[in-house]
Amino acid sequence: MVSEAEKNILLDDGLKQIPHGCITASSPGRADFLNTHQDYKLLPVVPVALELRTYVAGGIVDGDDVIVKSLTMKRVDEPGEDRFNLRSFSLRGGGWFGDYVRGIVSTLKKRGFGGSLRGVYLVIDSDVPIAAGLASSAALEVAVLKFFDSLFNLGLSRMELAEMAYEAERNELKIPCGRLDQYGATYGGIMKLSFRPRISIEEFSFRNFSIVIADSGIRHSTAEIHPVRQREIDEGLTQLIKNHHAPQTLRNKLKHLHYETPWEEISEEEVAPFLPNIDERSAKRILFTLKMQRSTEVAIKILRNEPFKVREVEQTVGKRLPENLDRLSALGEIVDYQHLLLRDLYDLSLLKLERIRDAMKQAGSLGAKISGAGIGGAIIAVCGTRTQGEKILRAALEAGAIKGWVSGIGTGAEAKPLNITKGFRRGIT
Repeated sequence: MVSEAEKNILLDDGLKQIPHGCITASSPGRADFLNTHQDYKLLPVVPVALELRTYVAGGIVDGDDVIVKSLTMKRVDEPGEDRFNLRSFSLRGGGWFGDYVRGIVSTLKKRGFGGSLRGVYLVIDSDVPIAAGLASSAALEVAVLKFFDSLFNLGLSRMELAEMAYEAERNELKIPCGRLDQYGATYGGIMKLSFRPRISIEEFSFRNFSIVIADSGIRHSTAEIHPVRQREIDEGLTQLIKNHHAPQTLRNKLKHLHYETPWEEISEEEVAPFLPNIDERSAKRILFTLKMQRSTEVAIKILRNEPFKVREVEQTVGKRLPENLDRLSALGEIVDYQHLLLRDLYDLSLLKLERIRDAMKQAGSLGAKISGAGIGGAIIAVCGTRTQGEKILRAALEAGAIKGWVSGIGTGAEAKPLNITKGFRRGIT
């Protein structure tokens, strides 16, 4: 089935002028499924790839210029064309869409691939809504990088693809992100992304469910949220370290920076008695971190298809549950619980988001939570079937969501030849 974004690209007249054939690359948006706001603390996170995708199509042209056309930007009446020379360029700044492509090219050059590149014409279109908590920027970065990788036979592995997309956003665009989005867009499916002692991936086969995505229409910026929460945690950690009433064993574990603290080695029980002695906001952020991690550990057992005990889920989410609770319902309970942590301990929800989530819950979702940075963006909900998902989506739209989707579990980044006259055909992967 060809998406609207793919159809739009096929109609672009510029692609018909490329003499040596075209390639299309794509990567998925992702739902920030479990352990949201934990990747920048180097804690494991669990993204889920969606069937919504970003597409990049194009080919080699004469000269050294990279010519970019974004149908996505034009559709929202924003400037959608960029052009720069491969050999000498800089980022424009100010949120310029073309900087995502420029950042990828700059990263390729710094990684030693500059000599392999030539001028290209590329067209971008996307099903992934911008600034909705579904990793639209990472989907774009990964798709652009996959396009260059395939067009010039760079031979990048999946991990290299994800790392270079991350480097482009973090080092070139100076956006203080973690790796969650780029890895989710590269690998697809459902996975556990771990960072200690080194980056590793665990892919799960458990995926017999649907995800409902409800776009609230409230736009947000990761760059305006992440640094604030990081600073609040760091301030709290410093206060705890200076608290001489806390045992030395605990203070030895704590570090002044959120990404240096070994959170997996610290329990809520040993920290809780000393949180009233520090700034209340910082205390909430630290408590959030520990509770979020603990609930994710329980959810990962479910995703691995390991035996699980209803009692353990009850203790995690703090409520009584049916004795015959099935695996998907248990997972939904943890998704629900993690939303409460995001709302109450990380202050990331809004009244409109809560109205949409309440409607999705009442319509039958097994669990619903904020996806992404929060304070806007999307609410995602877990359900068993697409039919159930359509009912949940209708409820979300009636409650104020501007648009939404029912999605299965998406595949990772891919590329293939593009035949303008016959449409897409498989080839490169």
